[in-house]
Amino acid sequence: MNASEINLKWKELQRKVALNFDTETPDIKVMLFLIGVQELGQGPKKFGKREKEELMHIATCRLFSEMGFYELQGLDQDGWPHWTLIKPIPNYTLLEQEMILKSLIVDYFEDILA
Repeated sequence: MNASEINLKWKELQRKVALNFDTETPDIKVMLFLIGVQELGQGPKKFGKREKEELMHIATCRLFSEMGFYELQGLDQDGWPHWTLIKPIPNYTLLEQEMILKSLIVDYFEDILA
């Protein structure tokens, strides 16, 4: 996908999520949080600030595992997934990081909503 296609699909995904959750247009952080909750698999509940950060980390690891950067090690005693970095992530520019994350997020939601 080129940048234009990614941005079109991203805007459509944002619209769908905003409608489904009856909320404002979500940014990347909100999308990462939603993916983290999905990957945790414990359903919706209240999360503390630290847990929200961990959920976004889980989402980032899950997304970057598609590119071969992370590997799932397993779940801890509370059912939280733990990932291991298996190869260094290149030093992408901020714009490159944003486009890669958007592309991975779009792909993730396409897969689970298919």
